[in-house]
Amino acid sequence: MIRKTIVNTLTCTGAALILLAFFTAVIGGRSITVRTFFEILGVNALINAGLLLTHKFESVYEVLEFLLDISYIIVILLIFGFIFGWFSSIPVWYLIAMAVLIYVFALITNIIRIHKDAKEINDLLKKRKEQKNHSVTEL
Repeated sequence: MIRKTIVNTLTCTGAALILLAFFTAVIGGRSITVRTFFEILGVNALINAGLLLTHKFESVYEVLEFLLDISYIIVILLIFGFIFGWFSSIPVWYLIAMAVLIYVFALITNIIRIHKDAKEINDLLKKRKEQKNHSVTEL
């Protein structure tokens, strides 16, 4: 669980830096500094730690869980955006759009990973069943 959280944090940080670099190149704005990297890394670590807590609350409506997640992410980004002065160089809407894009990307990645894992498990179960049937027929 900790490994997954670290990987998610680093992946989100990388995606945020790529989107920020794109925005800076297209629209203009301050350059990305080492300080910005650590600010984004810290915020992403806080977001991923908080998402661990929000995932403990399950709802029969998955849409509510997604809304809770994205709301939490946006609130954290807005708070730290004001603390770190991010809005002097990028508009609020861009930060919100980045959060939604990264969240959707993470959801799609998780769905693909779960599908891959389920297929692998099903293949292993199928092999085990075939081996079991093969050993029974030999008797």
